[in-house]
Amino acid sequence: MATPHIKAEKGDFAKTVLMPGDPKRSEFIARNFLSDARLVNDVRGVQGYTGTYGGATVSVMASGMGMPSMGIYSYELFKFFDVENILRVGSIGSMNVDVKIRDIIIAQGACTNSSYVNDFRLPGHFAPIASYELVRCAVEEADKMGLCRHVGNVLSSDVFYNDEEGLAENERSLAKWSKMGVLGVEMEAAALYMNASRLGKRALAICTVSDSLVTGEATTSEERQNSFTQMMELALNTAVRL
Repeated sequence: MATPHIKAEKGDFAKTVLMPGDPKRSEFIARNFLSDARLVNDVRGVQGYTGTYGGATVSVMASGMGMPSMGIYSYELFKFFDVENILRVGSIGSMNVDVKIRDIIIAQGACTNSSYVNDFRLPGHFAPIASYELVRCAVEEADKMGLCRHVGNVLSSDVFYNDEEGLAENERSLAKWSKMGVLGVEMEAAALYMNASRLGKRALAICTVSDSLVTGEATTSEERQNSFTQMMELALNTAVRL
């Protein structure tokens, strides 16, 4: 069956899908980690692959950037292709002095400045959280791998560029989230968690710190595409347990 954004048949996707934002990262994961990977979707160049890892069938497909894009792809996978688990694997900016470049953040919860939740017409504020089982599995696997990982809240922001008048104002805005213990800022997890909650599915965001909003350190786009392999292996090791 086809949706407006995914041209595939039921059964083409595994029960568990890894979702990087970047289609090139999707291809990188398929080519470097999956055995017998086959292309199952290429609508709009958003590549989806299904193969095997550790004896388990696993899929990987890009989500694109931002909550509207993640909202579309995760909804269609959950609703129409019988996907049960989605693991976001992406980059995140650190807002905490103790969270360094290339550390891994396992997003237990996702704060947001988005109006995405309004579509659910709730009579109050909703707290988007990850599946506890996925968090537990990911933490156990990260510790087995000896990774430097942090577990906690992230901020899913609707904007990359904002209208603050200067760097100082922007830093003060981020500091308000940081003082509440928020570890970093990205752009997709909250929408993924909301869709999973609404549809009775499971989701988790595992992110590598690509830049620090505290120190100004940053990785290149090529490094983000090809070198965040610990995060990819962590997500795959988690996937085989599901």
